[in-house]
Amino acid sequence: MGLASKALLSWFPLLLFLNHLPTKGEELNANSNRSIARSLASSNCNWFRGKWVYDPSYPLYDPSKCPFIEGEFDCKKNGRPDNMYLKYRWQPFSCSLPRFNGLYFLEKWRGKKIMFVGDSLSLNQFQSLSCMIQAWVPNSKISYVKTDGFTSVTFQDYGVMILLYRTPYLVDLVNEKVGRVLKLDSIWSGDAWKGMDMLIFNTWHWWTHSGTFDYIEDGGKLLKDMNRMIAFYKGLTTWARWVDRNVDSSKTKVFFQGISPTHYEGKDWNEPTQSCSGQTQPFFGIRYPAGTPMAWVVLKKVLSRIKKPVYWLDVTSLSQYRKDAHPSAYGNIHGGTDCSHWCLPGLPDTWNHLLYAALFTG
Repeated sequence: MGLASKALLSWFPLLLFLNHLPTKGEELNANSNRSIARSLASSNCNWFRGKWVYDPSYPLYDPSKCPFIEGEFDCKKNGRPDNMYLKYRWQPFSCSLPRFNGLYFLEKWRGKKIMFVGDSLSLNQFQSLSCMIQAWVPNSKISYVKTDGFTSVTFQDYGVMILLYRTPYLVDLVNEKVGRVLKLDSIWSGDAWKGMDMLIFNTWHWWTHSGTFDYIEDGGKLLKDMNRMIAFYKGLTTWARWVDRNVDSSKTKVFFQGISPTHYEGKDWNEPTQSCSGQTQPFFGIRYPAGTPMAWVVLKKVLSRIKKPVYWLDVTSLSQYRKDAHPSAYGNIHGGTDCSHWCLPGLPDTWNHLLYAALFTG
């Protein structure tokens, strides 16, 4: 049996599951339509379709002057010898992104709280935004607090607090007598997300990991394991329900970061013997050979059903091209090759540039 046939069979249960969910006509409303429209275009421009271009003015900040970058993302400090990965700017096909202005960001969000909620990719993006803003106000008073699972950077002169809440699944992972239980129907930790002016959510990578939980609880039933993509769908649906029940859209803007790709397998870009290790240039083809990840399909399905407005930062495709932007051997973590996270400065700066455009354009 060929690889394509095996892949189809592996996804067949999920495709059946998704196809039997209620359709748009049964379940969705005008708010849902508007939330998905935000993922595709704004001000008549699709920011997520474009190309990577060389820009000598990049990067947007000096990593040696930013105190928020952790060792696993500081590729230059860890000895990465090449520099071209720092010099690429995302250029949409039909328009240009507004220039990032950290001072304008602080002025417009004076006195506000911004929280990233998710896994270590949220950490990547949180540190990136903190550095991008700090580069504009290097002499500003800053409070930096880091505890287990919770980090904050406060630009005290502006009263702007940027927070990170670490929760890899968004739904609850609880220690019980039987062991670690991933509860697909529960978000007790969501109380910590209330009262924010902006929430940027992310989850995906941990759903594919093994050894991070002992059981899955689904609908009151305790399972040793299940189809992870279906589990991902159910967990996301619980998150969507939490947003609908707990977010006041007149006070809180909600974003979902999107699916961040990995580059462990070179077959994804037609170089089967390669990984991200040693890559110094993006993939420059028109279409990324691996195509759309199934997790992207699941996320789109959930976002199409949510009632409150959620802006989808659809970074998957533009990030797939950046096989060169991972820490690889320069992550200074576990002595292995990291093709999952991203160097800083680097790709997450573009994610935040898109966040900026979504906030201040139109």
